[in-house]
Amino acid sequence: MIHILIVDDHVIIRRGLKDILSEDPECSIAGEAGTYEEMMGLMKTTKIDVILLDLGLPDKNGLDIIEEVVGKKNTPPILVLSVHSEDHYGVRVLKAGASGYMNKEVAPTDLIAAVKKVAGGGKYVSATLAEKIAGRLYADADMAIHDLLSNREFQVMKMIASGKTLTEIGIELGLSVKTISTYRMRIMEKTRMRTNSELTHYAFQHKLVE
Repeated sequence: MIHILIVDDHVIIRRGLKDILSEDPECSIAGEAGTYEEMMGLMKTTKIDVILLDLGLPDKNGLDIIEEVVGKKNTPPILVLSVHSEDHYGVRVLKAGASGYMNKEVAPTDLIAAVKKVAGGGKYVSATLAEKIAGRLYADADMAIHDLLSNREFQVMKMIASGKTLTEIGIELGLSVKTISTYRMRIMEKTRMRTNSELTHYAFQHKLVE
């Protein structure tokens, strides 16, 4: 039996995932969480074989969660299920330590297959993402500019592009304005952009923000 922890801040999404996974006799819902804090609490008290994680939790960034918990003793594999395009996050979550990445438009049968695969110690990526990863091994020069950024830089870039000030970003991430300014400077250097307007235009052009 595979014991699954569903972590998503939308109740309707959690309910739908529970219904899908419960149809398979090998899957059991160990619990559900809507925040990072709830997830960590359940990990201490509940038998979990797979964490099904959404990246958009209200109290902590999904990439930060993966980097924080992966590698800890008895941490189960993490399968990310997100609304975001795998072009933007697929490689990032795998590099952070997740065992797989799926878009929320995935077919129920594929979701169950992915859960079973990561529960067995494997990695799950779609054929499209696998092709992209393979391509990068031979064509680093063709990387998108935003792929050159670290996860934190990518997060800050998206927040700047969404119209947030450095102060607002600092408050949300729990970092000083000086630190956010440093991240902005690194972003500008790596992307060879000079203004927030250029950054915003690029982000919308590549559908990094809505």
